[in-house]
Amino acid sequence: MGMKHVKTVACTLCGKQYDPEQVVYTCDEHDGVAGILEVVYDYDVIRERFEATVGGPIPNQWKYRAFLPVNETAEIVTLNEGGTELFDAPRLSDALGVRTLIKDDGRNPTGCFKDRASSIAVTKAKHAGREIITCASTGNAAASLSGYAARGGLDCRIFVPGDAPAGKLAQPLVYDADVLAVDGSYDEAYDLSVAVTEQYGWYNRNAAINPFQIEGKRTVGHELADQSVARGEIPDWVVFSMGDGCTIAGAWKGLREFYELDFIETTPKMLGVQAAGAAAIHDAFYDHDTVDDVAETLADSIAVGRPRNTLKACRALEQSGGASVLVSDAEILDAEALLGRTEGVYAEPAGAAPVAGVRTAREQGIIDADETVVVVTTGFGLKDAESAQKAAGSVERIAPSIEDVDRRYGDEQ
Repeated sequence: MGMKHVKTVACTLCGKQYDPEQVVYTCDEHDGVAGILEVVYDYDVIRERFEATVGGPIPNQWKYRAFLPVNETAEIVTLNEGGTELFDAPRLSDALGVRTLIKDDGRNPTGCFKDRASSIAVTKAKHAGREIITCASTGNAAASLSGYAARGGLDCRIFVPGDAPAGKLAQPLVYDADVLAVDGSYDEAYDLSVAVTEQYGWYNRNAAINPFQIEGKRTVGHELADQSVARGEIPDWVVFSMGDGCTIAGAWKGLREFYELDFIETTPKMLGVQAAGAAAIHDAFYDHDTVDDVAETLADSIAVGRPRNTLKACRALEQSGGASVLVSDAEILDAEALLGRTEGVYAEPAGAAPVAGVRTAREQGIIDADETVVVVTTGFGLKDAESAQKAAGSVERIAPSIEDVDRRYGDEQ
């Protein structure tokens, strides 16, 4: 059956079309990576194939296989990603002054949201007969891709900036990937990963240029719509942190598709959150001048100086009637601790940034007190334990005696 549900892959700038069955990254009519591509679907075919009940159980993201750009004959490489719960967060709601729900994608198999895309990448690479897969990463994509490459039997070669957190690099090493720490920034690691792709023909998973990666990420939008139907309400806002821009763009595409297919009656507004030291998408959305392309933030997963999917991210914010806010590193750390102590959710800094973003949006009058908000946490806290210690403080040491405990808690008795 091939991919009859996929019409084409088209350039977002000039509209030039490419065969969706070929390995293609960006439009050759534009220099560098300017010609970002978009997968275009035949929704009549998708509607016929999507037999799952909207509002019903979501075992994993492959409930939405009818929407995904993989060949019908492809062997799916999966670790049971997706299907993460959407749950009420009453204590966090009290702290933020607005009703808040959490979708914790740190519960994915390798501990991050990127598993949704990595499953697609390895599935497509294997179906295309590629034996080596690569990407650039600040850590999460490296861990995610390495795990799925191991599952699919592919060799994996990862390029990371030299200051990537050690906790994130341990994962790909366990998965037997080659991890190459580049003496430079994420953007330099990214450029190198593109160069080796062109020279050696390795399959490149970089979500910023691989048009099929954002399609896996959009399943979070499908799930949010699906879960909202089950709950009987559509949230007013859905909040994501932004790095390269493909995550929020993918989520919006999934939500919009369910609306256009009449599965939901309305769509939420998207709130994008960036660290103040890595604000390129925010600046582009509000037509601010970007000072430079150097990213400076402890939230390494969104430390991107030159986002490749700014166009798609800004389009998601605009089409949804949404907004963007900036938060400081201190506010991100405060949000990480707040998320943990109120709801027992342990998120890495980039995963906690949406909580800081909601607080900022409330202060700026973007989000009203009578609205409902969903924050999507995209990575598990153990990815960056060093930042967690900054957020929560250090261990208190005592002697092995009841007297020391009594000095600490005796007044409570």
